[in-house]
Amino acid sequence: MNKISEAFHNKKAFIAYLMAGDPDIATSAEYILTAQRAGADLIEIGIPFSDPVAEGEVIEAAGLRALGSGARLDGIFDMVASIKEQMHIPMVFMTYLNPVYVYGYERFFARCADIGISGIIIPDLPFEEQGEAKAVAKKYEVEVITLVAPTSEQRIKEIAGHAEGFLYLVSSMGVTGIRSEIATDLSSIVAEIRSLTDIPVAIGFGISTPEQAAHYSSIADGAIVGSAIVSIIARLGRSAHQSLYEYIHAMKSAM
Repeated sequence: MNKISEAFHNKKAFIAYLMAGDPDIATSAEYILTAQRAGADLIEIGIPFSDPVAEGEVIEAAGLRALGSGARLDGIFDMVASIKEQMHIPMVFMTYLNPVYVYGYERFFARCADIGISGIIIPDLPFEEQGEAKAVAKKYEVEVITLVAPTSEQRIKEIAGHAEGFLYLVSSMGVTGIRSEIATDLSSIVAEIRSLTDIPVAIGFGISTPEQAAHYSSIADGAIVGSAIVSIIARLGRSAHQSLYEYIHAMKSAM
């Protein structure tokens, strides 16, 4: 497995989110490789779920397209396994607790280790309740990445003290989606985190332009982009390779 820390080694990390199975399993595998080729430093692979509480309409629609195309957990594991040897950057899953719990922690994280998944983000798993999943994930060297919300100020010290991989700093309250303006004082939150830990901090939710990528990666250690990438795939379907490459390359170059 490529370690998550490698994504941040001596550089600002561009983290690209893609939904597994959108528009279909085979094409999403191609798009992961395209994102790597374009300069992404880490790939978040979304596992579709029917009730994605943290997602805006763009990623929610992508999940529905993926489920409609037949994407299921075992098929997603097989898809990632098929490109494992071609990947030289870390991959992490982003999904919800239900699919992981139903599949079984032991079985799920063992498969993650087999196919080269380095971490997992579970937005609906509260920090205080991570223990059981984290214990099994650690056995298979899969890091559980925690989200820090703008309202987490009183909890930052505790969260930072137990952080793995990187801290996912949510730029704004609400769900994922493109935002023209992010008003949160992210600089002070990052400064507070850095006073407590040297775990990298990446900012996500709302970043979509090269200017935003440059600005927020200057504040933190990386920028996470999902909805803007997923929108390209929604528009172009199986013909998004070139547009996806050009967009990711422009975003990474701005950083």
